[in-house]
Amino acid sequence: MARSLNTKNRILKTENTPMFLDLNADLGEGAGFDEQLMPFITSANVCCGEHAGGAEEIAATLELALKYGVTVGAHPGYPDRENFGRVEFDLSDRAITELVQHQLKALDERGREKGIVMRYVKPHGALYNQACRDRRIADAIVAAVVDSQRPIVGLPSSQLEAACQNRLPFVAEGFADRRYRADGSLVPRSEADAFIHDPEESVKQVEWLMREKGIRTICVHGDNPSAVAFAKAIRETLLARGISLKPFIN
Repeated sequence: MARSLNTKNRILKTENTPMFLDLNADLGEGAGFDEQLMPFITSANVCCGEHAGGAEEIAATLELALKYGVTVGAHPGYPDRENFGRVEFDLSDRAITELVQHQLKALDERGREKGIVMRYVKPHGALYNQACRDRRIADAIVAAVVDSQRPIVGLPSSQLEAACQNRLPFVAEGFADRRYRADGSLVPRSEADAFIHDPEESVKQVEWLMREKGIRTICVHGDNPSAVAFAKAIRETLLARGISLKPFIN
């Protein structure tokens, strides 16, 4: 039986523990902002080299994580560089499991070369969105991770969280720079007003997500040209509100 972070497989704040939040970013994707972003985050979701990035970008990101003491997780996605892994695939359960296993193995090997352990898994893009709404895909991803017992990061109250129940630790994630639908899913990037650009508005959303959804990690996308200024502003505002920043897993 999987070790559980609590009865719901989430890492949650209790009345007797300080309020803290993990700040993560998707890195190693060749966007060019990794070095500037790394001082402001506590966890780095490192691209596995299929949807973007490559050996040099991944190695550089891992070295930066070591330099700044940032916790590292794997960020597997669909092998679709043309669309940055943001177009959905229709794959069998086995194909999804093998796709994720292959990417985790490759990133683990690169991590070992640097003395880094991949502490968690966060699917990327279309794979993330599909897993959060489709139990079949969620189960296939969990099957790829279950032997290592690494936590999986995803949307709270999603099919991915349900698939992790009693199998893997689950870490509820919120997004600082994306808007939400009433059902808790993200507004698609293709729709108008899908993004939040004002840090103050973003922090209000983060506070709501912590209070109502139990999130323990918040994402700032690393491929946004405004990502560095946005991450810095989010970090400073959270700290000013008395919210400590540290990794959800050490």
